[in-house]
Amino acid sequence: MRIDKFLKVSRIIKRRTVAAEACDAGKVVVNGRSVKPAYTLKIGDVVEVKLGSQPIKFVVKSLNDKVGKEDAVSLYEIQH
Repeated sequence: MRIDKFLKVSRIIKRRTVAAEACDAGKVVVNGRSVKPAYTLKIGDVVEVKLGSQPIKFVVKSLNDKVGKEDAVSLYEIQH
């Protein structure tokens, strides 16, 4: 699954266009590398999103295309 679509489906970023813009601006890092919106995400990837004052770092647990609002958090696990 593309990183921009994952960020939208998991509800980390509300809109896919905003997720794509964040990738283009270098604010999304996967496994230590800045990525473009078309980057193909894999289970186990460590993603860091630098939006706002606190960056969010998480591990990808699942790549489901359609997930309800309640189940969106099952797609990833936040790291501290």
